[in-house]
Amino acid sequence: MVPEAWRSGLVSTGRVVGVLLLLGALNKASTVIHYEILEEREKGFAVGNVVANLGLDLGSLSARRLRVVSGASRRFFEVNRETGEMFVNDRLDREELCGTLPSCTVTLELVVENPLELFSVEVVIQDINDNNPAFPAREMKLEISEAVAPGTRFPLESAHDPDVGSNSLQTYELSRNEHFALRVQTREDSTKYAELVLERALDREREPSLQLMLTALDGGTPARSANLPIRIAVLDANDNAPAFNQSLYRARVLEDAAPGTRVVQVRATDLDEGPNGEIIYSFGSHNRAGVRELFALDLVTGVLTVKGRLDFEDTKLHEIYIQAKDKGANPEGAHCKVLVEVVDVNDNAPEITVTSVYSPVPEDAPLGTVIALLSVTDLDAGENGLVTCEVPPGLPFSLTSSLKNYFTLKTSAVLDRETVPEYNLSIAARDAGAPSLSALTTVRVQVSDINDNPPQSSQSSYDIYVEENNLPGVPILNLSVWDPDAPQNARLSFFLLEQGAETGLVGRYFTINRDSGVVSSLVPLDYEDRREFELTAHISDGGTPVLATNISVNIFVTDRNDNAPQVLYPRPGGSSVEMLPRGTAAGHVVSRVVGWDADAGHNAWLSYSLLGAPNQSLFAVGLHTGQVSTARPVQDTDSPRQTLAILIKDNGEPSLSTTATLTVSVTEDSPEARAEFPSGSAPREQNKNLTFYLLLALILVSVGFAVTVLGVIIFKVYKWKRARDLYRAPASSLYRTPGPSLHADAVRGGLIPPHLYHQVYLTTDSRRSDPLLKKPGAASPLASRQNTLRSCDPVFYRQVLGAESAPPGQQAPPNTDWRFSQAQRPGTSGSQNGDDTGTWPNNQFDTEMLQAMILASASEAADGSSTLGGGAGTMGLSARYGPQFTLQHVPDYRQNVYIPGSNATLTNAAGKRDGKTPAGGNGNKKKSGKKEKK
Repeated sequence: MVPEAWRSGLVSTGRVVGVLLLLGALNKASTVIHYEILEEREKGFAVGNVVANLGLDLGSLSARRLRVVSGASRRFFEVNRETGEMFVNDRLDREELCGTLPSCTVTLELVVENPLELFSVEVVIQDINDNNPAFPAREMKLEISEAVAPGTRFPLESAHDPDVGSNSLQTYELSRNEHFALRVQTREDSTKYAELVLERALDREREPSLQLMLTALDGGTPARSANLPIRIAVLDANDNAPAFNQSLYRARVLEDAAPGTRVVQVRATDLDEGPNGEIIYSFGSHNRAGVRELFALDLVTGVLTVKGRLDFEDTKLHEIYIQAKDKGANPEGAHCKVLVEVVDVNDNAPEITVTSVYSPVPEDAPLGTVIALLSVTDLDAGENGLVTCEVPPGLPFSLTSSLKNYFTLKTSAVLDRETVPEYNLSIAARDAGAPSLSALTTVRVQVSDINDNPPQSSQSSYDIYVEENNLPGVPILNLSVWDPDAPQNARLSFFLLEQGAETGLVGRYFTINRDSGVVSSLVPLDYEDRREFELTAHISDGGTPVLATNISVNIFVTDRNDNAPQVLYPRPGGSSVEMLPRGTAAGHVVSRVVGWDADAGHNAWLSYSLLGAPNQSLFAVGLHTGQVSTARPVQDTDSPRQTLAILIKDNGEPSLSTTATLTVSVTEDSPEARAEFPSGSAPREQNKNLTFYLLLALILVSVGFAVTVLGVIIFKVYKWKRARDLYRAPASSLYRTPGPSLHADAVRGGLIPPHLYHQVYLTTDSRRSDPLLKKPGAASPLASRQNTLRSCDPVFYRQVLGAESAPPGQQAPPNTDWRFSQAQRPGTSGSQNGDDTGTWPNNQFDTEMLQAMILASASEAADGSSTLGGGAGTMGLSARYGPQFTLQHVPDYRQNVYIPGSNATLTNAAGKRDGKTPAGGNGNKKKSGKKEKK
């Protein structure tokens, strides 16, 4: 019932009572606001302040995009974002919206974004008395037999009032007359209808017709009315009227029933006979419009069938009035009512409406981020109208329902743009009917990128081999790096960094294209200068924060045959002459040509050949050793001076070569030389000494081996006993505090802390007996050897270079014991045959070069009174290579140095202190004396 204040006109002030009901204390989406408003309010009429009722911030309405969402095709309400007032936007006609329903409620939703929130608003439309009652016909005609007995009732046309409640049809009134009275009845649905009751018998002869006026009144203030003229024609007697066996029939029919489906059969009887007893059925005049299009009635049998297409969603209950008349001259009719209930079937598929979509979504969005809001409607009722929504399985999204028929699409797992940059979600809505109907809609969700992937490469390091003497600016490496992020975050920048403490490599030798990652050399590389470069490629992306990756780049310079062999001995431009006595047998070693090549590997393998000589048959040159020996005995006819041209060629491609010139002087044989070994006793004595020393060495090695085996056995027994005692000992004695651990250095023989421990690698080859410690690539072999020796202990240095040697930085005193005697000048020597065949020697650059320098310095020692070089400990190398190059820079090779033209080898001072004289020393002195006389 409309409140009294509204009836009195107070509603014109525009103040509407807003009732805010909090349905969920923790869920804003479940808040429902109730308003009440009268229908037919003018456009712009304020319903209520939704912002104040919801507790929202008025200043943020524009930013949050407050809007009204309604399932109706017309937008009846809107919200003013500046004031927060909800106002009428379209004409409100309660009868058009809700028909005859007693309560008319318009449900709409308020949606705000950032964050996304949903509120429900219910507006109750109150009825006003704006409709007059109306009769379906302008005039009603009745034919009543005069034989009708008083008390007979005649149904009258019912008026229809679209208003509801107290404004609906309330009563009927009949004009004054002496025959009829009016009885107002109420149906089961609370509607009113009128019946005309005969109170006084009719007399056709006195009054053949009657004119009455039926007035329908509603309950409004003021009341509205409608008039229906009733013309009654008094007929002659047909004293028995048909009668239905029941006044109300009920039936149920499915809304998808096919035309012709039987609904119900009404039955009426008439006591008359003949035409007056034959009944004809027809639709009554009280039926609403459309009944005759939906249903058909058999005039004879009274069977009611389906004629048109029923629709549960349009009309759930049909009220049909049927009358029965006989065929008498003055037929009288009987009336009954049939209530046909339409049973719903699942004939309406759900409808999905996407009201809001949040896209693109950052790939680091937290779980539960709202993506979209969907509303689902189904016109069916009951279980046929219950709708569920679902997304395809396996996707990082889920649907939740906060309000009836509303679903929220949220993230349920972590998004990864690099895996799936975009989702086309097929959202299915399915009702609970049988069979179930469904609807499908697609929501496109794009995933925006964040910088969560560093640059990636197929390799963590690159090993590049570049041939020396390369062209500057030519690319040597193209880094294959990519970033799976989006273009802006995947924009890569390349930089070159240096590893270790060494600086200046990038700007001097190499450069990298910052955008493409192409590494190029700035200068030609030289294998002999530097063989290896260790760089780091730093790749960073363009995201925020910046992510980077480091790739190790190792550039190895490979050798080319770009250095021709050089002659170390005989010294180019020198005046040294080799002496060759006449009568020397074939195979006698005259001298040795020493060359070296700055290249490496095959490019440094040297071969020697005799290019030119006055007598080609007299001399032969070792292919790999460079030893010059006699090919036949020296004859008297041979020229006293022989100048040999020896070709030194490397093994590179193409091969490079140089020529060495060796001068040999053929001298006469002297008696002193023949008297030196009159009967060959000296060699035999030397062989006896050699046998003695070999036996002594064999005995010492055997004893040492036996002692070692015995020591190992004792040590194993000791460990076994200790382990057994430890196993038998009590548990309290098993845990002891361990003492500090030390490493034993086999070379130094002392105990040093672990952080000073170095591994020393020694071999039996005397040419490699210097210690090799792993260090970064040095600029040259000499510098590498110098750095290696400087890192050694002084005692160890003396063990490697000799008792009198001193490590770098400690100048050793002059060694006056190690001198070349007069007999050790180049000249005639014993027969030492060189090996001219076999495999290539292991021509290591540093060993051969140092050995060649020592031999060259030894030739300078041919002067009678000079020592080997210009000072103590220099071996003559200071004068050739500078004062800073002393014996400290080279290992001791005196024990295996061969002096060309002599059968003597260099010995150290220790031999002299032991009182041993090198074999052949006296003979050499005699030869030297005779040469001086000559």
